[in-house]
Amino acid sequence: MSDVPVPILMYHSVAAAPNDATRALSVAPEAFAEQMALIGGLGLTPVTTADLAARWRSGRPLPARPVLITFDDGYEGVHRHALPALAEHGFPATLFVSTGWIRGAYDTGGGLDTMLDWRQVRELASAGVEIGGHSHTHPQLDQLGDGDLHTELTRCTRIVADEVGARPLSFAYPYGYSSRRVRQAVRATGYAQALAVGNGLARRRQGPYALHRVTVRRGTGLEEFERLLEGRAVARNFARDRALTKGYALVRRARQVRRKAIRSRV
Repeated sequence: MSDVPVPILMYHSVAAAPNDATRALSVAPEAFAEQMALIGGLGLTPVTTADLAARWRSGRPLPARPVLITFDDGYEGVHRHALPALAEHGFPATLFVSTGWIRGAYDTGGGLDTMLDWRQVRELASAGVEIGGHSHTHPQLDQLGDGDLHTELTRCTRIVADEVGARPLSFAYPYGYSSRRVRQAVRATGYAQALAVGNGLARRRQGPYALHRVTVRRGTGLEEFERLLEGRAVARNFARDRALTKGYALVRRARQVRRKAIRSRV
């Protein structure tokens, strides 16, 4: 079975005037529209996260030149700006929502900018956007104890199912952080696949609970975007990100070891 590399694009905010907290990971509406037009012009075929993973599990062939368009957190601009561009080309996408950041009954006030409300989330779902889970309050899941981890996953899952009318099948780790324990918990909660970051192309051999994505930022120009789609120079583009990720992973592991040592002495 072929292991064709697939670009999974990770977006956050699509906004004309993002705030300081989201600026670096936001994309201007005009840039997003140009990027979607380029995907269409290059003959790529957008699919949802659930569709890609199901094809890989079953061995069904992938469509010609597949690509995934994903959004994290649940910013209002996904409905205001991204949805019209997706609809113009008939592209599906996946939105991973942190349920405690969505405006409405479960809002914890943690959202970093103007967030979607549940009516808008349902409209996105009706327009062909897969709604996935992204935890409830967007913590670093690998830093949580088992009880809090369970709560973050199950509450997110239940709220999405109640509000959208369908249990979410796909998950994205907040900040891209996971561990074997977190991945097992995500699977036990009923998710069939999950996305990390990794800033590399996704491959079947990565396994359904650790698929890589590439980050699209405000500073991602159209030429760089085309290189990401074609898998050219991805390692070089994200060399600094990978070095920082590896360094911070060591810090987080050291924190986990300290916490376990403290608990064992109590």
